[in-house]
Amino acid sequence: MPTVRTGGDQSRSGARRRGRRPVATSLSEINVVPLVDVMLVMLVIFMVTAPMMQRGLPVNLPESRRAEPLAAEQLFVTVPLTYRSEGVVQVGDDSVPVEALAERLRADLADRTEKSVFLRGDGAITYAELVQVVDVIKEGGVQELGLVLSEPTRR
Repeated sequence: MPTVRTGGDQSRSGARRRGRRPVATSLSEINVVPLVDVMLVMLVIFMVTAPMMQRGLPVNLPESRRAEPLAAEQLFVTVPLTYRSEGVVQVGDDSVPVEALAERLRADLADRTEKSVFLRGDGAITYAELVQVVDVIKEGGVQELGLVLSEPTRR
């Protein structure tokens, strides 16, 4: 015969179930807030330090009213003021003695179809010193040579 349970038994067993704390079986969610905090701090650090990591030679370019911005990526040869004493120019980011400049340009321009170089010279460099570098650049197989000028400052 079927057994009948009374309401008192259900209320006691229900009270026992309600009184227990639920047991967590596993951690199903990862807390990403600390990860985001760390990433934002690292982003700020890199944004602050990145401009400090750029190196270059201090060159005071002469100004021209008709200077046009450069459109394509080209090979730059920079003649700093220290060229007088050291005889070293900069090709891209590398310092090269002027004696090895023609050989370096031949190697850099070998795989390019356009044999052009842009020349940047410090404003205090004399014309004769700049012509010496132009001669060596022409020996390196450069067909077109452009002078890089800065735009005039508004007064």
